[in-house]
Amino acid sequence: MTTRTRGHGLLEGRTVLVTAAAGTGIGFATAERCVEEGATVAISDRHERRLAETAERIGAFAVPCDVTDEAQVQHLFDAVTERFGGLDVLVNNAGLGGTANVVDMTDEQWSTVLDVTLTGTFRCTRAALRHMIPRGRGVVVNNASVIGWRAQEGQAHYAAAKAGVMALTRCSAVEAARSGVRVNAVAPSLAMHPHLAKVTTEELLTELAGREAFGRPAEPWEVANVIVFLASEYSSYMTGEVVSVSSQHP
Repeated sequence: MTTRTRGHGLLEGRTVLVTAAAGTGIGFATAERCVEEGATVAISDRHERRLAETAERIGAFAVPCDVTDEAQVQHLFDAVTERFGGLDVLVNNAGLGGTANVVDMTDEQWSTVLDVTLTGTFRCTRAALRHMIPRGRGVVVNNASVIGWRAQEGQAHYAAAKAGVMALTRCSAVEAARSGVRVNAVAPSLAMHPHLAKVTTEELLTELAGREAFGRPAEPWEVANVIVFLASEYSSYMTGEVVSVSSQHP
């Protein structure tokens, strides 16, 4: 059994926005860990009821947002920066999966996953950089996936989107570096939470867990710990990096 890490004030005085943070997954765990590390936290999600419940639970500022809608993205960033006077850290967590072999995949299945997972990350990154670059500081942390590197049957759309997030991370980092803004990403392998269990078969989860050196999935807060590290000054010389949060073996 792993022991949850306690806070050390790593984000004291920072304002952090986490997208898709309602519920029980990596987004929620990241928002919670940022609060524990002393940050002022804003969260967004398209599920308004769960968003409000999450905000009340951890003491965060909530703004509903569907990252596929540019007007909603602009409203999100306007609301957060107006409320707090600025934004120090963006965590792009919004993403959507699914399972379909390429031969059977529809254009709609492909486009929907790409729009949420890759283009949504682009929209939010663009909005954040437009705010951070003139200020000469800021951090963006994207949630990619090891599937952006590794092949898995039925995951071509999701893998392509996550590989795109990795490329977006690297290019954005190069562009923003001269302004003192850092852009990095995490690439988790398997983080267990109730929503994942609902949309994935038990057989596949068992198979994926068996590939991990520890023989178990990560807890969402274990991925969140690495996100907090990338958001903090402990990673001050890192930009354009994709950090694997995995114990997978070949």
